[in-house]
Amino acid sequence: MNSASLLGVGAVALAVLVTVYLLLTPSVRVPLERRRPGVAPTPGLLERGAGSLTTALGSVLNRRGGSTVGGALELAGIRMRLQDAAFLLLVATVVAGALGFVLSGPLIALLLAVFVPVAFRVWLRLRIRRRQAAFADQLEDTLQLIAGALRAGHSLLQALDSVAREAEEPTSEEFARVVNETRVGRDLATTLEETAARTGSQDFVWVTQAIAVNREVGGNLADVLDGVGKTIRERGQVRRQIKALAAEGKLSAIVLMALPFGIIGFLAVANPEYISAFTSSLIGFAMIGLCVVMLVIGGLWLRKTVRIRW
Repeated sequence: MNSASLLGVGAVALAVLVTVYLLLTPSVRVPLERRRPGVAPTPGLLERGAGSLTTALGSVLNRRGGSTVGGALELAGIRMRLQDAAFLLLVATVVAGALGFVLSGPLIALLLAVFVPVAFRVWLRLRIRRRQAAFADQLEDTLQLIAGALRAGHSLLQALDSVAREAEEPTSEEFARVVNETRVGRDLATTLEETAARTGSQDFVWVTQAIAVNREVGGNLADVLDGVGKTIRERGQVRRQIKALAAEGKLSAIVLMALPFGIIGFLAVANPEYISAFTSSLIGFAMIGLCVVMLVIGGLWLRKTVRIRW
């Protein structure tokens, strides 16, 4: 085994150790000064190194406008600091690149190192969409719960608090945030508007507008929410029907986009010489570039085909 392979194996081992440490370390601890008064905590070498690196990453991300990524983590419901997520992503990229270099060579190492951030971004978007879809599906039951609490004589804030305690996630989490922000002095209408923007729900925008109008002109808010809930129920039926009809096309698009990567990965492990032929001449690099361009065009075409707006 040459020195490059040893370096790759060492990078993989170090990255795996750091990842395991970060995943197994509890995020909430009882401070040592509470467990043993008078004893100063002594962090280990690995903990000090990880803490220094995450702090440096946080400083760099803050200077370069990392609020967008932090907002995406918040929309996805990931309770993790931006620098911790960036550190884990960096470790995963190093692991993937080192594994690719050890198994096949620099080309596969580069492809895997690029694939990890792209896959993380795709997973983050899917998680955001799934969370927003879950909020939209729970909105009908949420309105019924609010209307029932109002008819029982509770105030609007008490009704929202009952949703935060009794609803499922992500609705309970979002309404708990609404209640907490309102209790510290923020305007309820502004808080609800920000919740509608975070969840990306047009239906909840209508609910927010109905609550704002009712607070200005008065009236029976429970009956208003019942009417809005009926409209949302009908829209939900249409949305689920469209989703069912478009499911086959979306699955076909996913399979077609993943197939080239699966074939390349299989050939890289089963027959590396076959893949290396593409990196030994100018014609091979030209064919790789042409394949990438055609793959991007095909992906955009499939995305436009299976994405239905209504």
